[in-house]
Amino acid sequence: MRGGGLLVAGTTSDAGKSVVTAGICRWLVRRGVKVAPFKGQNMSLNSFVTREGAEIGRAQAMQAQAARVEPTALMNPVLLKPGGDRSSQVVLMGKPVGEMSARGYHGGRQQTLFEPVLACLEELRATHDAVICEGAGSPAEINLRRTDIVNMGIARAARLPVVVVGDIDRGGVFAQFFGTTALLAPEDQELIAGYLVNKFRGDVTLLEPGLDMLHGLTGRRTFGVLPYAHGLGIDEEDGLRVSLRGTVRESVVAPPLGADVLRVAVCAVPLMSNFTDVDALAAEPGVIVRFVDRPEELADADLVVVPGTRGTVKALAWLRERGLADALARRAAEGRPVLGICGGFQVLGEHIEDEVESRAGAVEALGLLPVRVRFAREKTLARPVGEALGERVEGYEIHHGVADVRGGEPFLDGCRVGAVWGTHWHGSLESDGFRRAFLREVAAAAGRAFVPAPDTSFGTLREEQLDRLGDLIEEHADTDALLRLVEEGAPKGLPFVPPGAP
Repeated sequence: MRGGGLLVAGTTSDAGKSVVTAGICRWLVRRGVKVAPFKGQNMSLNSFVTREGAEIGRAQAMQAQAARVEPTALMNPVLLKPGGDRSSQVVLMGKPVGEMSARGYHGGRQQTLFEPVLACLEELRATHDAVICEGAGSPAEINLRRTDIVNMGIARAARLPVVVVGDIDRGGVFAQFFGTTALLAPEDQELIAGYLVNKFRGDVTLLEPGLDMLHGLTGRRTFGVLPYAHGLGIDEEDGLRVSLRGTVRESVVAPPLGADVLRVAVCAVPLMSNFTDVDALAAEPGVIVRFVDRPEELADADLVVVPGTRGTVKALAWLRERGLADALARRAAEGRPVLGICGGFQVLGEHIEDEVESRAGAVEALGLLPVRVRFAREKTLARPVGEALGERVEGYEIHHGVADVRGGEPFLDGCRVGAVWGTHWHGSLESDGFRRAFLREVAAAAGRAFVPAPDTSFGTLREEQLDRLGDLIEEHADTDALLRLVEEGAPKGLPFVPPGAP
């Protein structure tokens, strides 16, 4: 097999496209298939930096890990990073190329990106046995079909068979499957091979009459019914249900080693980005992570994290409006731990000069760290390696702000003053030794008898999660039929379901 492919579409956003794509990638690579993930256009504030210094959606990086290949810009050629309700930064082949409104993007720019997107897919197909593509939103968004480069547009151009995923836990999945198919043009319907039910609870035999009726109505089969699995959300594009945090919340975990737990409060700032930074904390037995938006919710927190954001100045204003800025200042004065990451690090500084992101000019920050930040037009994209607290640390950087650190103790690329830490490095807490050393510092400053587990491996936990996704596909989907789709394309003679696209 060489150059096979499949598009995983969804009836809605958050139907499970990302995790199903990852599961198929893991199942295939375990069969010895050289597979790569692909998403032509992604909209997310949750991104990652590849080894060649390209920014891509973090979901595609996770899918690459599932496929056991190194993530590259080819896997996500277009990334849109929202900066507000009506505009996004456009990242092409891993580099920002400007800001654009939704109207401007769909009005013409998107179509100019179609050829580069298709070229990336074809390059992956030329070098892999199979490419598993993820769609975006729903293929039946008929208002956007003319400019579509991620769903049926790419499927039709590359002759990819399409499996549509529906989240039955939300209800209405039969109507979603039927309606999605019936709203597509005949040429698009030819590629809709069938359906995959996600997040089913209960006895599957009760579902089978409906699946039979759906087959009778559409002429298309259902390739599997995936059961609801607790704690399986991995590196979502956006939202707060991320992998290991979900596992800790929903699954049985080991008790803390010490007498106390550690409570971590994450400020849910506007345009929050790379919230997966705290997954590694939630993976630790005895660490409780929650997102907060009120100052009183910081009172019992042993550590407060101010995370990354696509709108540093907007986040700063939000912290002040909510009273969180004053609460952070009180914590710092009392020697209670605070960690700022990327945009969160910038708001903890003294001064921000921003003529790029918000164009707000000079803005006074919270003054908790001796740092002055100037926003540069060139974005920093890097994969740094260093040392902190006596431990090796790896991370990745995605920011326009350039920090001028004027004091404090060195901490990664930032600094520490008392119990307040700041760094631009995302992902640093995934380094196991450093995470444990950091938690020991937090526990000491918070006066908690908390002891980090000596054997928690974030990388191992992530691999276990990906294997669970592969197991779901292998055990609950018709893998022989899926493999035929990947190798041979959509079945011939699939019936048209009226009325079709208007």
